[in-house]
Amino acid sequence: MEDSNPANYIKQILGRQVHVSLSTGSEFFGRLVCLDGFMNIALEQCEERVQGKTVAKYGDVLLRGNNGTLTLI
Repeated sequence: MEDSNPANYIKQILGRQVHVSLSTGSEFFGRLVCLDGFMNIALEQCEERVQGKTVAKYGDVLLRGNNGTLTLI
């Protein structure tokens, strides 16, 4: 990536599929809708997995930023 500005990177990945791992062991897979300065993450078409098994499907999810790690997939 030529531009190392984090804000520009976030703009580029909005709308893409991401994987969010929480400190509790839960994982969320969905389309990134919004990411704010506190790293709060809004996902749509989201699926929650625990130990690799789908446990729930959600339309929209808001994850508090200090609970997880965001990975682009």
